[in-house]
Amino acid sequence: MAEILFLVHRAPWPPDRGDRIRSWHMFEALAKLAPVHVAALADNAEDAEAARAKMAPLCESLVINVRKASRPVALAQAVLCGEPVSNRLFRNAAMARHVDDLVRRGGVTHIVAFSGQMAQYLPARFDGPVLMDFVDVDSAKFATYAEQDKRQPLNWVHAREAVKLGAFEAAVARKVDASLFVSEAEAALFRVQSGLGADKVRAIENGIDTERFDPASQLDAVGTGAGPLAVFTGQMDYRPNIDAVRWFAADTLPLIRTRHPEVRFAIVGRAPTDEVRALERLPGVTVTGEVPDVRPWLAAADAVVAPLLLARGVQNKLLEAMAMARPVVASAAAATGIDATPGEHMLVADGAAAMADAVCRIFDDRMAAAKMGQAARARMIARYGWDARLAPLGDLLGLPA
Repeated sequence: MAEILFLVHRAPWPPDRGDRIRSWHMFEALAKLAPVHVAALADNAEDAEAARAKMAPLCESLVINVRKASRPVALAQAVLCGEPVSNRLFRNAAMARHVDDLVRRGGVTHIVAFSGQMAQYLPARFDGPVLMDFVDVDSAKFATYAEQDKRQPLNWVHAREAVKLGAFEAAVARKVDASLFVSEAEAALFRVQSGLGADKVRAIENGIDTERFDPASQLDAVGTGAGPLAVFTGQMDYRPNIDAVRWFAADTLPLIRTRHPEVRFAIVGRAPTDEVRALERLPGVTVTGEVPDVRPWLAAADAVVAPLLLARGVQNKLLEAMAMARPVVASAAAATGIDATPGEHMLVADGAAAMADAVCRIFDDRMAAAKMGQAARARMIARYGWDARLAPLGDLLGLPA
């Protein structure tokens, strides 16, 4: 009888951030194929306990260990050992022992690893199929960081990580049966970087739960106020999100305010850093911190904005907003990988002036904005159901659905 080992860098429950949304739905898809052993890390004890309570009844076995590596220590260790910092940040001796013991006992016939940091736990010898879901090409992200930030020592750290992590990703991909990425653009980039073909590098896109993200849902009222409301959602200690809201608040919002003086901007997401919190000092800016449900804020938005200067893969925040039939304004980077037509399903704009003009177009023509929102939801229903997106997993593992 088949049994799957699912290695995941953050325990998938609750599915309230991009990586956990994908890993949760992947877990559900795998559980339909065979019993699943989950070996996961968690950022803190609270996350671990919440995931255990939800997932334990659904798993053949479940082990969640809290990772405790600090970034400075991980950097020092990585430099001394000549390996990526990303791996050191997710190094956990108890997890390594557990995985080795589980595989050694037998029973596990298939392995799926989620996020490149978990590749370090793959057994050196294993007879069954192994899938590696990298999600994004993380090494390319660090290369972009190095290009954008010339300050030392950050530039050196990012450039080093791009090289070390890129070599690690390619080495892992050569050993596993298939490497998965969240979009064809990411898969194509990795094929070039690794030298591997389409038989070994595949795109399995993200989906969206259109029954949960439904504008007809009964939701609490939030974000009430006199002026039009622009909303950004995301994990607010994540550097690309921090840079996006800082840029939007400082450069784009003042341009919008010349045409809509009462415009409001809500930054919605957990763990806002001090620099994000400081944006509340600007007129009309609200920083909510963690919210129990992001949907009321999407429903309240007159426009959902994604002014990301750096983005990899597919942005779940956009799929959620579009499923909620909200008009979206995204940078070209944020829109990459989403199968939608600019102008019909969303507006795409780069630069402060173009972004401000696009947002004002939505504020100025509510009927056109509503029509675009409805077209976006129809696109999500037709194109992005999770069952359809993850259907290839069974074939890749050689397990009948």
